[in-house]
Amino acid sequence: MNINRIERKTLSDLVAGQLASSILDGTFPVDSQLPPERELMGNLDVSRSTLREALKILGEINLIEARPGVGWFVRPLGENNVTKAHELAASDNNQDSKPLIKVKSAGSEVATGPKRLPTSPDKPLRIPNLKKDRLGTFDFISWWERDKVDQAKVMIVGAGALGNEVIKNLALMGVGHIYVVDFDEIEMANLSRSILFRESDSGRKKAELAAARAKEINPNVHVQYLHGDITNEIGLGIFRRMDVVIGCLDNREARLAVNRFCNWVDRTWVDGAIQELLGLVRVFTPGDGACFECTLTADARRDLAIRYSCPLLARQNVLMGKVPTTPTIASIIGAMQSQEALKVINDMPISPGKVTHFNGMVNDMHTTSYVPDEYCESHWQYGDITELPARAETTTLGDLLQIARTELGNEAIIELDQELVEALECRVCNTVENVLKPISDISFEAGHCPVCGEMREVHMTHTIDGSEDFLHRTLASIGIPPLHILRAHNGEEYRFYELSGDLDEALHFRHFEDSPDHPKKVLRERIHIGDEVQADDIPSSPARGRVKLFD
Repeated sequence: MNINRIERKTLSDLVAGQLASSILDGTFPVDSQLPPERELMGNLDVSRSTLREALKILGEINLIEARPGVGWFVRPLGENNVTKAHELAASDNNQDSKPLIKVKSAGSEVATGPKRLPTSPDKPLRIPNLKKDRLGTFDFISWWERDKVDQAKVMIVGAGALGNEVIKNLALMGVGHIYVVDFDEIEMANLSRSILFRESDSGRKKAELAAARAKEINPNVHVQYLHGDITNEIGLGIFRRMDVVIGCLDNREARLAVNRFCNWVDRTWVDGAIQELLGLVRVFTPGDGACFECTLTADARRDLAIRYSCPLLARQNVLMGKVPTTPTIASIIGAMQSQEALKVINDMPISPGKVTHFNGMVNDMHTTSYVPDEYCESHWQYGDITELPARAETTTLGDLLQIARTELGNEAIIELDQELVEALECRVCNTVENVLKPISDISFEAGHCPVCGEMREVHMTHTIDGSEDFLHRTLASIGIPPLHILRAHNGEEYRFYELSGDLDEALHFRHFEDSPDHPKKVLRERIHIGDEVQADDIPSSPARGRVKLFD
């Protein structure tokens, strides 16, 4: 008995079919320009990589053509493309896809372009009660969309001077879900430029305190924090579910990590940097202009190469000194970052791949464009992601490898994001210490032999091919964070697997909520001027300490 293989259409094929249908029925007339990629992505509910693959398919059958620096245009219909266009349109059986936006124009319907300021035609008229609605005045802003802001998820990476300003701004603006990441603790020197910290907070976790204070500023926002390293302790599934990421960082290594993570899962991120009275803001959108790695100079790349020439020393040598800053420049740049994030949330025009410099010495501001590097290593986006009902704590390397080989064949291997240290070998003492930890967990000091003090040889791997004797180890035990996305390939194609079983615990925005399951409450009672709150009167919270609240 012969069993014919069932043909399965990819998502890009379905998107190409829907676009072909829109061209054939006149929605997109001949010689007209297709809407911008961002608009098509939103209307079709697909990623940038999927959309671009669909546009490539249409280009190959001569249905559309690309005009460099302008966009895609519909070609004349004829014998060389109509038949293939009809075949593609016939393959579009996805009835659940979002229809393309249309508006009336001169008696016909055409696809719209992006929304233009200052009005939003879809915004309903709403008269707020300014005595009871803390966000009421925002409804007077023509382009403000309250639901989008309330539902938005924003990650802030870094809770120092810039992070404090950004978190404060987002809370005041009512951004509904705020995720704060930082690995550092508060010290007295932070107090001169960090609005969210107090003297009694010294020695406590920056991320925890910043999230708690955001909740105090606006009890209606939902917050979550992670005290950890952005480069290796947060799953890509969290990045994937953010509307925008804001980087408030002070070193290239962390920026490079955020840049690559955002590119992999197609997320826009806003970078900011400050020094004394100088600062800059830049927005990076995958596939649209330069990314952060494109901006690195030859000297910067050489510096990174030197730092990473010894893998253990690289983990130790992150930042040798402190950058002097002022609270004024932090306020200016933090406000600009918050504003750019708000524009992304509200689908307003942004300028990715450009940098705005602010010179507080002479009050000068100017914007310039970066040149994209077509060979940049960060310009890679994951394809369709398979959501597995699996958790990092319970899923083993062997389990994941078996799943990958079911789809990719017996040649499939798992590719790790960072090097896995298998063993440390001392050639002087002829000893070997089995480690099996990610390189981020091995300090420079630990790399030395405890007996003779010599630097030990590091045995590492970044792939799992099935020959290992530790396939029984769980993903968490080798440093894979919850809700991470792992990749597998067979030399020809990739598959991407998310540990979606971790979702409820890894991304919840329930920190400091008033509920039986979360007894830590944020202090709400109004306290009169000068009254000092006694410790016994305050529920246990990250902000606990000597507190004075003033009218």
